[in-house]
Amino acid sequence: MSFASVYPHYITKAEKKGRTKDEVDEIIRWLTGYSQHELESQIEKKTDFETFFAEATSMNPLRNLIKGVVCGVRVEEIEEPTMREIRYLDKLIDELARGKAMEKILRK
Repeated sequence: MSFASVYPHYITKAEKKGRTKDEVDEIIRWLTGYSQHELESQIEKKTDFETFFAEATSMNPLRNLIKGVVCGVRVEEIEEPTMREIRYLDKLIDELARGKAMEKILRK
């Protein structure tokens, strides 16, 4: 599955709850260290999730503070690295859609 195929669903989920594409992009940039241009390039290339996270040169060390359940699984207990990164992102988008403040989502 490609990141590019899931990205529109992140936007839709956020917008249904009154949040914005810019907030989704900010979360993704915070998690991965991508610039907006780099993020857009990854989407344009239809990069798969494994490559998307592998090419992120500065994954945020605070992502280890992301805790909770996504799809019935505790994110902090996921051992497979790529799946854990995907679930971290899913959890952040869930928090956005639930109305959590950006400062809290970005672990500030």
